[in-house]
Amino acid sequence: MPLARSVSVTSLTGLEDWEDEIDLENAVLFEVAWEVANKVGGIYTVLQTKAKITSDEWGENYFLLGPYLEQNVRTQVELIDPPHPAVRRTIDSMNAKGCKVYFGRWLIEGGPYVVLLDVGATAWSLDRWKTELWDSCTIGVPWYDREANDAVLFGFLTAWFLGEFVAQCEEKPFVIGHFHEWLAGVGLILCRVRKLPVATIFTTHATLLGRYLCAGSVDFYNNLHAFNVDKEAGDRQIYHRYCMERAAVHCTHVFTTVSQITAVEAEHLLKRKPDLVTPNGLNVKKFSAMHEFQNLHAQSKAHIQEFVRGHFYGHLDFNLDKTLFFFIAGRYEFSNKGADIFLEALARLNYLLRVNGSQVTVVTFFIMPARTNNFNVESLKGQAVRKQLWDTANAVKEKFGKKLYDSLLVGNLPDMNKMLDKEDFTMMKRAIFATQRHSFPPVCTHNMLDDSTDPVLNTIRRLGLFNSSADRVKVIFHPEFLSSTSPLLPVDYEEFVRGCHLGVFPSYYEPWGYTPAECTVMGIPSISTNLSGFGCFMEEHIADPSAYGIYILDRRFRALDDSCTQLTSFLYSFCQQSRRQRIIQRNRTERLSDLLDWKYLGRYYMSARHMALAKAFPDNFTYEPPEETAAQGFRYPRPASVPPSPSISRHSSPHHSETEEDDERYDEEEEAEKDRRNIKPPAMTGPVPEWRKPPKKGSSEASTSSNASNASTPTMPSSPSDSSSPTTSIIEERN
Repeated sequence: MPLARSVSVTSLTGLEDWEDEIDLENAVLFEVAWEVANKVGGIYTVLQTKAKITSDEWGENYFLLGPYLEQNVRTQVELIDPPHPAVRRTIDSMNAKGCKVYFGRWLIEGGPYVVLLDVGATAWSLDRWKTELWDSCTIGVPWYDREANDAVLFGFLTAWFLGEFVAQCEEKPFVIGHFHEWLAGVGLILCRVRKLPVATIFTTHATLLGRYLCAGSVDFYNNLHAFNVDKEAGDRQIYHRYCMERAAVHCTHVFTTVSQITAVEAEHLLKRKPDLVTPNGLNVKKFSAMHEFQNLHAQSKAHIQEFVRGHFYGHLDFNLDKTLFFFIAGRYEFSNKGADIFLEALARLNYLLRVNGSQVTVVTFFIMPARTNNFNVESLKGQAVRKQLWDTANAVKEKFGKKLYDSLLVGNLPDMNKMLDKEDFTMMKRAIFATQRHSFPPVCTHNMLDDSTDPVLNTIRRLGLFNSSADRVKVIFHPEFLSSTSPLLPVDYEEFVRGCHLGVFPSYYEPWGYTPAECTVMGIPSISTNLSGFGCFMEEHIADPSAYGIYILDRRFRALDDSCTQLTSFLYSFCQQSRRQRIIQRNRTERLSDLLDWKYLGRYYMSARHMALAKAFPDNFTYEPPEETAAQGFRYPRPASVPPSPSISRHSSPHHSETEEDDERYDEEEEAEKDRRNIKPPAMTGPVPEWRKPPKKGSSEASTSSNASNASTPTMPSSPSDSSSPTTSIIEERN
């Protein structure tokens, strides 16, 4: 079943300009999510990074609603008095009736207002509210599901707050409620059941049932049409959660998902086609000079190399200057995140490098939090041995330097036989003996609680990747989030990513994929799949993704073994690149960052809000979807020179050179300017247009605007599928 193309993702210029600005003075936006000031998963990153552009657009009329968790509030929220009179009266009214509602500023970029609802303080109402939910929606919630019970409490408090806010406003505003995921869905359902004057948006970042189904061994995406969703949800004892999610989807004015692949999934599992696709972005910080982020890569790589020196002490028989650092990071979902296929590909890569006598060594990091009880003693010992060796070298260097200085000071050339005495040689010999090791370097940096059943460790044992001297692929499993305060690997995640050469994310289930997006923004090439939202987004907008360091693995239309072979080919090709080729590729990858900037992607959220206002308040707002002809879209063309991948474009890439001599005709600034012209069409170089009301059809202004737009947009080469793929229509309006 081919993936349909949505209006919002098909074209970067697909959204129309609006003649008159919407008056936001009398409109209020409430964004509701369980992850407001509460880091659980990817939604936290979405809200945190999007807050700046949303605050800039809405100003004092933007509020985030989330749960009150004291440990998070202490470090992330500054509690203040509400400056908005209606909000202050609403909070006072709810607190007077036994609730605990807090107001403050979230201490992130943009500093948005947050309203935090203490679900524990109203637990006494749980049975009554669950009864009301059953009577009004026929959704029953079992007593033992604590997460679902929290969702009920949070939903009723949210609906209570929104209803009270509307009642407390002297001049009735146009209220928008944007709800994220099923945990916030009950509040949306109640807004509709109680007929509150609230324009509602529901965004699903991953369907509940999809995540559960993909955890099993099923051909999920090719059998979406065949699942009995009620039975599958019941078999997994999540039917009540599924009902909350599905009810929210069908009640909302506007339904959005984060990617086209998730839109197809939602249409089959939740039985409603999304109105819009709202891709996730990041706050991109551009450098004034191209070489700055390359310098950051070198600095961060040096920190990782120091860790590797300690971890592999006694077996450091490989050249760190010819060592590549690969990594995979994310939730510990062995199959969903593709750790299984990645390990298989690493074993094949190890064989290829050994058979072909390659001098390249690959050190691969698995950054996936798992249950541990402490650091591995061998790992800590390695860093201690490295530090001791460094201190010894410094002590000898200082003594040598002093003797050299004294000798030169009196005008004599130093006698090299007298520069180091017996004590110095003894000290150095002891340091060398301390680096001897009779066992292989550890694979895991921590003591695992379930070592014998851990899927990553068991697969490593089966494949024999034990970090032996003969192995050209080394594996380090770090089952904990990275932190700059760690005594083992003292770097934060951003610094670690910048220091690596390649991010590998061969996920089977990844509705969006922030990890490869973060790699792209930092100029680090990555491997994604055509089953991830990020991979589909890049595949649709870039004519040749691998040219820009975005490798798309086919996990939809290939068997698992064929996908593993393709992944191995990607990895081996990357290992064949010279240092110069990798620098060129990183430059190209970093230039794609504009495509993932919230300054651009935020317009899709603006479109969703406008659509919701038009559906909820048709007498005051209008919304017309883009014409089909306006959504033809474009794709980034291939770069001025063919991508630096030996297996794909050997004939026109910079020539592979083992000696790294400057015998190639390559002007970095000229190449950058060519790529910059290719990947920055006029629609993206200008400021993001503000929402305007559409001109009447047939008016001279409309035709003038259309002609001007067409004249200013260059014709971009696209794939054959672009001209034949029909644009999907917006689903019928739901009030």
